[in-house]
Amino acid sequence: MQIDQQQWKTVQNQLKEEVGESGFNSWLSPLKIESEENGTVTLSVPTRFMRDWIARHYADMIEKQLSGIAGTAIKVDYVIRALESSTEEVPGETPTPKPASSKNQPITAELYQGTTLDPKHTFDNYVTGKSNEFAYAAAQRIAESDDLAYNPFFLYGGVGLGKTHLMHAIAHHIRVNWPGRRVLYISAEKFLFQFIRALRDKNTISFKETFRNVDVLMIDDVQFIAGKEATQEEFFHTFNALVDMRKQIILTADRSPHEMANIEDRLRSRLGSGLATEIHAPDLETRLAILQKKADSLGMDLPRDVSMFLADRITSNIRELEGALNRLAAHAELIGAPLTVDFAKEQLKDLFRAYERIISIEDIQKKVADYYHLKIADMHSARRNRAIARPRQIAMYLAKQVTTRSFPEIGRSFGGRDHTTVMHAVRTIEDLIQRDHDLEEDVKLLESMLTNS
Repeated sequence: MQIDQQQWKTVQNQLKEEVGESGFNSWLSPLKIESEENGTVTLSVPTRFMRDWIARHYADMIEKQLSGIAGTAIKVDYVIRALESSTEEVPGETPTPKPASSKNQPITAELYQGTTLDPKHTFDNYVTGKSNEFAYAAAQRIAESDDLAYNPFFLYGGVGLGKTHLMHAIAHHIRVNWPGRRVLYISAEKFLFQFIRALRDKNTISFKETFRNVDVLMIDDVQFIAGKEATQEEFFHTFNALVDMRKQIILTADRSPHEMANIEDRLRSRLGSGLATEIHAPDLETRLAILQKKADSLGMDLPRDVSMFLADRITSNIRELEGALNRLAAHAELIGAPLTVDFAKEQLKDLFRAYERIISIEDIQKKVADYYHLKIADMHSARRNRAIARPRQIAMYLAKQVTTRSFPEIGRSFGGRDHTTVMHAVRTIEDLIQRDHDLEEDVKLLESMLTNS
């Protein structure tokens, strides 16, 4: 049986009901019947990426609807037929092409290109305290403003402190309140991967169009582009293009722009040209509030003494704090045990052992001095000969890597040195380990000796 255009229209309407109007407009509306032969219907699609995505996610659904209309089993094949003014999107985890069926239709914030947003990461679910209230207020201002509040907005801080949560919250708020804005959220690692892939496929024009044709660009963990010269070059030009067009840029990293090593000076200056704000480790009150919020979401009754015990023992990482509560809730439910402090101690003893093995700057200085056959006093002295200065720089680098101490605190522990001296030492070692294999091995061995002792 030949599928005519009216029957294909019926199939399209059925597909729209199944996947929703947004999904249909994004992916299925550009499909056209190219030919039909021996029970196989060939559909044309405008890009290779769209073909691959439809084949992975919608092929069974399309074949089912066509078979129902035809009254016999139908197989579907695809052929690429580029539409006028259509460009192929850069491959990524969940990229979404422009709706080919309506060139003038704005891309809504629903059509994310890049990494999928976590639906739980909203402003309502974000617990604020002294450690993050300024960052939270700035993020809300950006999400609610119809103009550029701060550009770029640069969030920085340690792992698991809520930077990504705030980025997702901004995106969700825009999705609801500014449906005409085009938002792209992606990790720096995926930005790097897509750029390399675009170079390999000689498809850099589409890459540029994808990342510059947005209203809000969000890149997570931007420190990952450090040392990648070509990627930094492309990111710099993308940054400038978006700023010139008055588009919002939001970035996160594990340190401030001025503390990032292996970043070009012109890019470092650009990153720090807007509002850079740090998220600190939460204080006790905030940790208790986070635990209570998490307990409420799990529908569990969290005793006050257990909450206090967890908040007192897990101090520097919100992600681990919530993870610990998840583990307790699961174990308590599965074995039917009451939630007590003793129960928490037993179930989380491996986690607490890791926290009890706190490494001090003094530990690092002693380990490095022993390794290089120096005296502890050499770590504090003003002597600058290479045999002492280099190990001292390594010790400063390790202090920044395996402790939560700030640059000024580390400097004070090394004979009252200025924080800029520590920053220089960290950058120097980061640069050297990229080029000096022997030094890289020394640093890795020292770090392993410290963290596994």
